[in-house]
Amino acid sequence: MNILITGGAGFIGSHVVRRLVTNYPHDNIINLDVLTYAGNLENLKDIQDKPNYIFVKGDIGDEALVDELFKKHHITHVVHLAAESHVDRSIKDPLIFLKTNIIGTANLLQVAKKHWSGDYNGKLFYHISTDEVYGSLEMGTDMFTEETAYDPRSPYSASKASSDHLVRAFYHTYHMPVVISNCSNNYGPNHFPEKLIPLMLHNIIHKKPLPVYGKGENVRDWLYVEDHARAIDVILHHGKPGETYNIGGHNEWKNIDIVHYLCDAMDAKLGRSSGESRELITYVTDRAGHDLRYAIDASKIKNELGWVPAETFETGIAKTIDWYLHNQEWLDHVTSGAYQEYYEKMYHE
Repeated sequence: MNILITGGAGFIGSHVVRRLVTNYPHDNIINLDVLTYAGNLENLKDIQDKPNYIFVKGDIGDEALVDELFKKHHITHVVHLAAESHVDRSIKDPLIFLKTNIIGTANLLQVAKKHWSGDYNGKLFYHISTDEVYGSLEMGTDMFTEETAYDPRSPYSASKASSDHLVRAFYHTYHMPVVISNCSNNYGPNHFPEKLIPLMLHNIIHKKPLPVYGKGENVRDWLYVEDHARAIDVILHHGKPGETYNIGGHNEWKNIDIVHYLCDAMDAKLGRSSGESRELITYVTDRAGHDLRYAIDASKIKNELGWVPAETFETGIAKTIDWYLHNQEWLDHVTSGAYQEYYEKMYHE
């Protein structure tokens, strides 16, 4: 297999790249990443010299580049993770989300069709998406299934919903073999500290305010990133073309309960007095259009492909906390912007 992974220097992507490079030494992994603020080659320093790994800096919207990669590396599989993904950023600047998440996906699909048309045997376009395309759930109601109607509420989720529809359109119109997975909120090592958990950990360490939207009543289903990478591995190798698989952690938590849990765990780890970090909690104006609840029904991937999460929230968050405490240099590089110097020197920018 010659696998093109887009967005492989990002949070989830780096875990997927590492897993595939390590577990499948006879497959070739080509990592295409434009290295926005969320892309960090420090995430992959441990495997950057592996013989079956190639990194290419570039944009998924660059048709000539993507075409050259397909031609040069005889791409057989695409694992498409590249995306603008932060809801707050999509509210402030929707157009970059439309450009990357919709037009970028369309470009990848078009180039794949060009190179694969007439011979789809042994080919697969795997598109990784989000549970946010389904909209918002009320408390105590059912969970999202693969049949849940789309109802995106933010520019980010609307852009991902659009890309999902494009991928399915290429399956139905051109018979391109595709699979889609929609996942719940990820957490774990190497997470850029703008999302809830890494932001809280960073701010607790440095005794900075802990901003919580509204009253913190919004509920999310949390998935440990390495569980997600394993699910992607399973779907890549065993998923049925044309199918969608929901990936969830079976861990529904209110945001404020997450923050309280992190405060108490970090106080214990850092030798602080009980309740000290909770005093840093600061309630801020709620996010525009803030979805109340997400919850994934992951029974399909369990029943058809045998995947279940290995981590509970308690075990996963313990690993996450330990990683951040033992990787202060990584965290400092990310928050200061120094991590970008790593690849700027490499590419002489």
